[in-house]
Amino acid sequence: MISNISQMPLVKMKNQKCIRALKVVQAEHVAPQVYSTRCSSSTVPRITTHYTVYPRDKDPRWEGVEMERFADEADVVIVGGGPAGLSAAIRLKQLANQHEKELRVCVVEKASQIGAHTLSGACLEATALNELIPDWKERGAPLNTPVTEDKFSILTEKYRIPVPILPGLPMNNHGNYLVRLGNFVRWLGEQAEELGVELYPGYAAAEVLFHEDGSVKGIATNDVGIGKDGSPKDVFERGMELHAKVTLFGEGCHGHLAKQLYKQFNLRENCEPQTYAIGLKELWVIDEKKWRPGRAEHSVGWPLNRNTYGGSFLYHLNEGEPLVALGFVVGLDYTNPYLSPFREFQRWKHHPSLMSTLEGGNRIAYGARALNEGGFQSIPKLTFPGGMLIGCSPHTHTHNKSAFFTFLLLFFFVSCLQITIFTQSTIYSSVWARLNADSQTRCYARLLLSSLLQWVSDISHHSFLKPAKDCAPIEYPKPDGKISFDLLSSVALSGTNHEHDQPPHLTLKDDSVPVAQNLAVYDGPEQRFCPAGVYEYVPLETGDGMRLQINAQNCVHCKTCDIKDPSQNINWVVPEGSGGPAYNGM
Repeated sequence: MISNISQMPLVKMKNQKCIRALKVVQAEHVAPQVYSTRCSSSTVPRITTHYTVYPRDKDPRWEGVEMERFADEADVVIVGGGPAGLSAAIRLKQLANQHEKELRVCVVEKASQIGAHTLSGACLEATALNELIPDWKERGAPLNTPVTEDKFSILTEKYRIPVPILPGLPMNNHGNYLVRLGNFVRWLGEQAEELGVELYPGYAAAEVLFHEDGSVKGIATNDVGIGKDGSPKDVFERGMELHAKVTLFGEGCHGHLAKQLYKQFNLRENCEPQTYAIGLKELWVIDEKKWRPGRAEHSVGWPLNRNTYGGSFLYHLNEGEPLVALGFVVGLDYTNPYLSPFREFQRWKHHPSLMSTLEGGNRIAYGARALNEGGFQSIPKLTFPGGMLIGCSPHTHTHNKSAFFTFLLLFFFVSCLQITIFTQSTIYSSVWARLNADSQTRCYARLLLSSLLQWVSDISHHSFLKPAKDCAPIEYPKPDGKISFDLLSSVALSGTNHEHDQPPHLTLKDDSVPVAQNLAVYDGPEQRFCPAGVYEYVPLETGDGMRLQINAQNCVHCKTCDIKDPSQNINWVVPEGSGGPAYNGM
């Protein structure tokens, strides 16, 4: 189904050697495990070895290493094979084929397979899909569960208080579909490839390339064959460059390249700061007698207190077996450094209204992802010379719709040094109305909890954390292994895997900050806000103090650490391609 990058017509023979080497490195993946970081300093343990922090031109181990990169040309390069990236690719190729024009569209995706890094609830509104692929039902789109029943409630520790969902309110999902978004994305990939889109899963876009005039030139994929200590291995090969007339960035929430573009082009100058949450999700097979296909349940309240924004969902899917998707969302503007989103999720499942559904069931999957929560007031400028941002809106159906509008300007481009029409088209589309409705939903939920908590704010999420001395530790119940579970057994269900011998992609700007600041002041909150056990503080080998250990192999690519770190010292960058979770229809 997926194109092989060696089929790209303009790639040189030597570049094929690079790709073969990459496949060799990817084939050496080992089972997920927790590993220790070796200390290289007697004062501050060396943690970060990545070249973005320690440049290779100053490292004698890299002297004489061939650093030439080979380049290929496309008309449009799309970073991210999610709903937005694939929808944009499909629409562009539809127009090109209709007008009998040659248009080369390439999609690069860091996951090993299309859809393998995709995680959402998800409740999908099909308007954009109807416009993009009108015969989607005949083509076998995996939209099997129309919403037939909506429930919304406020939870107390022991009780569920129903809240009426009146017609016209944003929480009314009748007419929408409950989907496993990874399966839907995989299907979109099949439709894109049928149209001639070139899909390259397993290749992470690591760098934005610029022309001399400052406009975006394209992207470079990541180098491979670098040891954990930052030195070149025998199989080292440079990544390749993909140049394009237009480059679209659809990385998902808090993309590491989008962060660079915000600063490079000052894209957030005239909008409110983005707000974020973390979403944790599980799939369960339950007792068929408790299964209600088409039911969508949402709740707010317990176990979170009135000052912490969050909520939950429980979707009964019609997938041929009694399957439910359940998830828990915590706003990352919480203040108590002792709060653990993962353990709040596990505690929530013990509410009587959840227990009655899950008892006797079997958990089959787990994952987590940071979410954009800002709504329309937090949308940055989307266009810049040579490219644009797409997708990453608060709901899946806006991902598809935002990408759908790209055809208005991309099909007839010449150099596309400045794009403006997309923003106007988006404002006057159903996307704008949806984002506005979504913002109202969040405001409504906060009002129900009597806590607006900086709905519009100029305070970053990391700034909300209070010092540990000012907060009470939270005592979480021990998981029972039936309804609630420990963290590492949960991560195992995500299929997460990385090449073990590579520099940790969770980089630190300053290796001394975690112990001196985060542990000393906030009692190491990264141990709790990470949903995959990546960060832990362990005793120094000398027994004199503590050090931060980064278990990068556990990372599920949620980006929460990059957002919530109180010192803003963590910078998430892409690992070698194909690393990360291997979600199956999440």
